[in-house]
This record gives sequence, structure tokens and C-alpha cells, in this order.
Amino acid sequence: MVAYRGRVEFAYQGGGVGGFLRRAVTGEGQDLMRATGHGTVWFAESGHHITILTLDRDSLTTNGRSLLALESSLRYKATTTSGGIGAMVAGGLFNTEISGTGGVAVLCVGSPLVLSTDEPVCVDRDAAVAWTSGVRTRVVSTFRLGNLVGRRSGELAQVEFSGRGGFVVVQCGETPAVGSTTEGH
Repeated sequence: MVAYRGRVEFAYQGGGVGGFLRRAVTGEGQDLMRATGHGTVWFAESGHHITILTLDRDSLTTNGRSLLALESSLRYKATTTSGGIGAMVAGGLFNTEISGTGGVAVLCVGSPLVLSTDEPVCVDRDAAVAWTSGVRTRVVSTFRLGNLVGRRSGELAQVEFSGRGGFVVVQCGETPAVGSTTEGH
């Protein structure tokens, strides 16, 4: 929260010992703050672009580092990545799954692209922010033998997202996953 107007109260919402252990093991999830009352609250995080996605009895998968806020009508939980190795490459072994009806705010470097997955779309793993849970993922590679000789793009593998009616949110910049290197980017 960077500002608010009206009668709003803020309270820390911890996950208890179970939430602490889940975060320690998975690296996913974060401490939440609950805002209640009547008024307007403005949120921000380090100058990132904020995109609000509206779910209607749907679910969305995101990296915990990309989640800023969600309405109290939504459910969330840290989950093991579904969708095979492609989803793991895109978001890590654990992600946050958000489901139900309401708005969820995600952080992006720059103004995001929201791309339909009706036709397969390939995304750099460090640029994938969130995707509808029903899409299929797989790792694709553009590696060529010439990449070994003096030239290095850092773009050896991407994640392909596909599935009717789905979408993937792509930021216009790369935020490396925890533990990965930025060498070559």
C-alpha cells in the first residue's frame, strides 16, 4: 500500500506455523496484509507495472514474486507445478494458484502482453508472469550447433503455452527465477 483514502484498516494476515513451513520448503507464498473498510487503496511495488486480471470461476497460476494483491473472494494456495516440465521451467517447482471469482493484481516489468493460447505461443521463462491453469506447457528449444561457437543469446529454451480459451501474461523484461543466473541476458 502506498496511499489510501477513507476508513481502511490494515492487519497482518500470517499463515501460521503451517504457512511458515510451506514457504520455507516451497519458497512460494508471502506474508499477506488484509485491508478492510470503506475507501480506496493504492498499491505499488518498486515501480513495476500492475495488471489486474479478473477471474470468473476460473483459476490462474503465477509466481509468488509476481503476485501483488487479490480480492478476498478469491482462494489461493502454494501448489506444486502442474503442466509438466514446461510449467516448472516457467515458474519453478512451486507456484501460487488463485481460483474463484474476483480481481488479482500481478506485477510486470514494463507494460505486459496478454497473449491468447488458442494458437501456441512461446515465451522466455523469465518473462512469463501468469497463465490460466488450463493451458498446456512444454519446453521448446531453438538451440543450434552454431550457438556453441562464440555467440550466445541466452535464449536456448522457451516455454510453449497452448490451449483453447487460455492466456499467458508476459512482461516486457526478464525477472530471473530465484536461484537462476542472469548471465547472457
